[in-house]
Amino acid sequence: MTAMRRALEFLFTRALRSRLGLAALIAVLILGVIGAARLVSGPNDPTDGLSNRPNRPITTVDPTAGDDGLIATEAPPSPVTPPGARSPEQIADRFASAWIGRPGMTADQWQAGLRPMSTPALTEKLAGAEPGGVPAEEVTGPPTVRSRTETFVEVLLPLNTGRLRLELVMADKSWLVDVVDWERQ
Repeated sequence: MTAMRRALEFLFTRALRSRLGLAALIAVLILGVIGAARLVSGPNDPTDGLSNRPNRPITTVDPTAGDDGLIATEAPPSPVTPPGARSPEQIADRFASAWIGRPGMTADQWQAGLRPMSTPALTEKLAGAEPGGVPAEEVTGPPTVRSRTETFVEVLLPLNTGRLRLELVMADKSWLVDVVDWERQ
């Protein structure tokens, strides 16, 4: 009995009072809790939990719904111009001529020339613009129309120093320029 007594005394007076002894005791307790939990939980099924994978691909689109790609396979609809109204090409030509302006034109005259062919949003964006900031002097070719929908087109006009890109929308039974973009060549 003395050997057992000495072992217990050593354990409680020296081993458990050191940091290494306490770390060993905590590790034994953790392993004991984990082992007991595994014994109580029963056999494991490897298909349970996060490792379970579907037996077929996950689809988010109905494969019979048709083409949903970025590249359209059909031609966009032609723009519709009401009888008596100007076509997008005519509005683009007139707008480009007014946008280029003429020498000596004031900002108020320039904006007044653009206003009848512009949407209110574009008119507001051009409020502080000056005709001297226009980087072109003349239209050098016919407009090219890219139809997007029946009421929205993009028109490209070649100018002497680049290309003018206009986006026109149908508003109040007439075509109006909504976006002006300049592409330098």
